[in-house]
Amino acid sequence: MIPMASPVPVYALVGEDVFLQLRKLSSLLATLPPNTQRIDADGERVELSELLDELRSYSMFSSSKVVVVRNAEMLISRYREQLEDYLSHPANSSVLMLRVPKLPGNERISKLIAKVGKVEDCNPPKDVARWSADHAAKEHKLSITPAAARMLVELIGDDLGRIDNELAKLALQYDNTKVDVPQVTQSVAFQREQEMKELSAEVATGQTTQAIRRWRQLIQLDPSTEFRAVTWLAMWLADVSAVLYGGPGAQKLAWAYRDRLPQFTANARKLGKAGLARALDLLVEVDRQNKSGIGEASTNVERFLLTVGAGK
Repeated sequence: MIPMASPVPVYALVGEDVFLQLRKLSSLLATLPPNTQRIDADGERVELSELLDELRSYSMFSSSKVVVVRNAEMLISRYREQLEDYLSHPANSSVLMLRVPKLPGNERISKLIAKVGKVEDCNPPKDVARWSADHAAKEHKLSITPAAARMLVELIGDDLGRIDNELAKLALQYDNTKVDVPQVTQSVAFQREQEMKELSAEVATGQTTQAIRRWRQLIQLDPSTEFRAVTWLAMWLADVSAVLYGGPGAQKLAWAYRDRLPQFTANARKLGKAGLARALDLLVEVDRQNKSGIGEASTNVERFLLTVGAGK
């Protein structure tokens, strides 16, 4: 068995990528004794006196203690000099872990941490596609082509946590198979369609706030979503029409909305025939604006959601 390295009194986990920060935090915590007492604090709210008391006192039920401070940049901003004093002579019975987005190396506090502890780089890689391919092989035992990795980043963005989730799903779907562009496109596109389906169901059941929140997340993940929104919203209005006017589409509503059918039906009747007509006219206008380049397509769709949700 390879002996574990002894922990140092303080670590700074520096980087703006939360996924990498949490991975590094997990790996560092794994090096501590199994019965280590963990204390979490928020740098924006915790008082320095409380924090130092925890670091300097012994744990009653374990042989070691670790204090993890999220938003530690706020703590540094509030108590820089006092923290520098502590770091000059840190407690040797506890470990302090500071999670910060940035920590310039020329600052005294950074130099003190490097002297008595470690500064861990948690910044995202410059080549996210290459990182994705390497991460897929190492963490998920998934073989993915460079072109597929680039496509994954194009579809999802550079959010490493979401990329990790998508790679995990691909690993389940394509075990022992080299993943290329078609598999990535199919998997991610299916996920986006499911998200759009859920968004239209939220609109249909009057959950406007949730629908707008989901819409903004979708746009951040995949800007091309804005060009599919009109289709899904038109499908919702067709379902509303089936409730108000009947017809063959009414038979499919129980399957489409399942346990949310009562809420959908009530919301459709609340919208009414006049409201349905206004919503259809507004959606046609949104489609025209999007295709004509009038305004931002994502903003046009969000305005539609707000207007219809408010019953205007």
